[in-house]
Amino acid sequence: MKRRGRELGLPFPGRTGEHNAITDIPGVEVGFCTRIEGNGPLVQGEGPIRTGVTAILPLGRNSEPQPVWAGMYALNGNGEMTGTHWIRDGGYFVGPICITNTHSVGIVHHATVRWMIRNYEEAWQTEHLWSMPVVAETYDGVLNDINGQHLTEDDALKALDSAKPGPVDEGNVGGGTGMICYEFKGGTGTSSRCLEVDGEEFVIAALVQANHGIRPWLTVLGRQVGKSMMEDRLMDEEHGSIIVML
Repeated sequence: MKRRGRELGLPFPGRTGEHNAITDIPGVEVGFCTRIEGNGPLVQGEGPIRTGVTAILPLGRNSEPQPVWAGMYALNGNGEMTGTHWIRDGGYFVGPICITNTHSVGIVHHATVRWMIRNYEEAWQTEHLWSMPVVAETYDGVLNDINGQHLTEDDALKALDSAKPGPVDEGNVGGGTGMICYEFKGGTGTSSRCLEVDGEEFVIAALVQANHGIRPWLTVLGRQVGKSMMEDRLMDEEHGSIIVML
């Protein structure tokens, strides 16, 4: 795994969980499918391919479907996250969360429904349950042949089937493979913090798919380091987005 900020000596505040990852929440598992294929100029339908799928199992692997209490907030409406109408109405969802690229939401949603039916077949057949998984996206078309629609159902199933507890890969993995952040290479990130409230300890954790920001906005430990690295700018205006799972 790549060296992280604390390992490089950056004094980030707070005390982390064991893995400094979303998997420090008991039961949470994370899996990836990463597609990195080809080089050279983009040829639609051929590549290069720099994309993937990130899968989160909020309650791990259970013998029957369990509700996950949830809420959501959108900074703006320029994006897609399936299942949010039910979250707003019912206050929960059932099943995994997947994150991918903008043009692969449909096929990842289809595969996630298949995964849920496969894993909870009896409940779906006898109780007539329905699947409405959460699938979110950001746009990786600068680095990836997004219009080639290279991701398949098998890729999404691979991410779901590979989900596990413990350390979580970051950077160019899963849905974050083709993402750009502050005009540098972005992607998948995760962290956790241990908090004490009224003498009881809690853990809060996040996983992000970062595809946002312009260079001058990059701030590390309160210092605007991006302003000292203004060479080879990629864009003058912010056009990106970020998905945050807490």
